[in-house]
Amino acid sequence: MKKKILITGGAGFIGSHVVRRFVSKYQNYHIYNLDALTYAGNLENLKDIESENNYTFLKGDINDEALINEIFKKYKFDSIIHLAAESHVDRSISEPLLFAKTNILGTMILLNAFKNLWKDNWRDKLFYHISTDEVYGSLKETGLFTESTPYDPNSPYSASKASSDHFVRAYGETYKMPFVITNCSNNYGGFQFPEKLIPLFINNILNNKSLPVYGDGNYTRDWLYVVDHARAIDLVFHNGVNKETYNIGGFNEWKNIDLVRLMCRQLDIKLSRIVGTSEKLITFIKDRPGHDLRYAIDANKIHKDLGWEPSVTFEEGLSKTIDWYLSNKTWLENTTSGKYKDYYTSQYKS
Repeated sequence: MKKKILITGGAGFIGSHVVRRFVSKYQNYHIYNLDALTYAGNLENLKDIESENNYTFLKGDINDEALINEIFKKYKFDSIIHLAAESHVDRSISEPLLFAKTNILGTMILLNAFKNLWKDNWRDKLFYHISTDEVYGSLKETGLFTESTPYDPNSPYSASKASSDHFVRAYGETYKMPFVITNCSNNYGGFQFPEKLIPLFINNILNNKSLPVYGDGNYTRDWLYVVDHARAIDLVFHNGVNKETYNIGGFNEWKNIDLVRLMCRQLDIKLSRIVGTSEKLITFIKDRPGHDLRYAIDANKIHKDLGWEPSVTFEEGLSKTIDWYLSNKTWLENTTSGKYKDYYTSQYKS
């Protein structure tokens, strides 16, 4: 019988890359993609594999306990790869209860359904929880997040993800449920909803709109190419050790302002503009509350234990990403319509 894997949030940015990889690579698996298709979920992300025999899309919300119990009973998933989450820090500041509901309660509903389905029969079962480096809080100018760094979340988003991590571990200890957790740095690449920095600024540069940079632009992040993240998830799913946490980072630390300037330069060249044209669009705006200074991942554990490492430098990955958006302008235009425009206007006004 085929292994049945439920991937939550599989129509979103990272999820669609994971779904595509598993459907294409593992014909002996049947992949079930559960997504509520909220603003960031988009079935256009998966058009290339939607008709594959080993793929099924299930529309649903992880907060819907009755639905979750029903589909677990019907399909009897062997493993869960849990990506569904509210993930934008700015939105969490304006809508904290939504983040608590989805990221904490939604995760618990999945954990409970998985527990009730298999009871003590945990052989060849796995709950794989995808989390973020933001649970660790903020770094100063030196140091790296390791798997043993104490949790110290500073935003409603990171607090909700930290809580969900703790519940996954608690179910592992209390009910002996096999689990792994990965905490990743900022992802970038094709199919990312344009509320996030890189696709937002690509779209703004294409349309000669301002590039809103928080504060002085010196906030530092580690950037992970989404294709490399999907590769890492594949490795952890198949070879990760039960109850272990793995940090996944790109070894690519960039200050926001330096990243934006690099993006401006690459786009000016690709669009045959005079270099420096797009940089004039940079606008510094009021900082957001509780803005963490720096995130940086130590990914040596996953490199040492599982042999994973990034396949591209940030400059290479960014160039590939820009090329994807330039080749998929219709996707970008479709995605930036409707509700998102209202949110964008209210969130990024100077």
